[in-house]
Amino acid sequence: MKHLKTLLAVSAIALTAGAAHAGEIAVIVKTTNSNFWQNVNKGAQAAIDGQSEHTLSFDGPASESAVADQVSLVENAINRGVAGIVLAPSDPEALIPVVRRAFESAIPVVIIDSALGEGGKGSYQAFLSTDNCAAGEQVAKRMIDEAGTTGKVGIMSYVAGVGSEIGRVGCFTEYLTANSDLEVVGPLYSQSQMANALNQTTDMLASNPDLVGIFGANEPTAVGMGRAIMQAGKAGQLVALGFDGNADLQQFVRDGVLTATAVQGSFAMGEQGVQTVMDILNGETVESFINTGVVMVDQSNVDSAEAQNVLY
Repeated sequence: MKHLKTLLAVSAIALTAGAAHAGEIAVIVKTTNSNFWQNVNKGAQAAIDGQSEHTLSFDGPASESAVADQVSLVENAINRGVAGIVLAPSDPEALIPVVRRAFESAIPVVIIDSALGEGGKGSYQAFLSTDNCAAGEQVAKRMIDEAGTTGKVGIMSYVAGVGSEIGRVGCFTEYLTANSDLEVVGPLYSQSQMANALNQTTDMLASNPDLVGIFGANEPTAVGMGRAIMQAGKAGQLVALGFDGNADLQQFVRDGVLTATAVQGSFAMGEQGVQTVMDILNGETVESFINTGVVMVDQSNVDSAEAQNVLY
């Protein structure tokens, strides 16, 4: 990605706008009802601690599918004249108009986790995320290594069309089909609701008793998937790979319910996202894309420093 030509001009204007509202940086995520996003909050708070120039607000809708509610939260932040916004867009297209409005109001926006659609380019200053395509391919490689190259693999996804889902699940599927004879079943979409994922996985396991593997593509989906595997008595009988790393998923790894889980740097997204906004407000040039990466956590490394730095 190239640096945005308008970065310095917007930053200079935003300094004045931010001063009018005591330097509030609004962190708006997909939902507050998730340990992943609460870990983003912890990282954001770590970035703001120890200085007095900026304050922090943290908010998000009740669920990741409540896109209109998230749009309203961004509109509210703009209306109260925040200094900057860190946003994890729940929908790649629906958030474009309000992000453009922030840009027109000289409020710098840093996008985290999920990409904004093509139409939003030029209206934000940086994008911090896992390279979800690379992460999906990494999970697919692990699936082939563990499950072999033939049989059925189920995909339990979350919200169709979200930027992170397109890369993560799309590239998982593409790599799997290009490099093996594994047959993909699904994806099914949980709407990032654990109970939905549990019921959907239960149905998938019952309908496909010959599954050799299954992939749960985000935290609530992977937790529901893991619980369904346990309830069906299938733990250890198929390769189960998750994504994200809350306490439930860590325990599933320890117990062998999950073979492994790919964990994003959620704390880093919050910390570096807020720091990037502060850098912009200070007139500094920032990278337009920052990859926060994933760590593949399994029984062999769950207690290692590398894993503990990303687990939450």
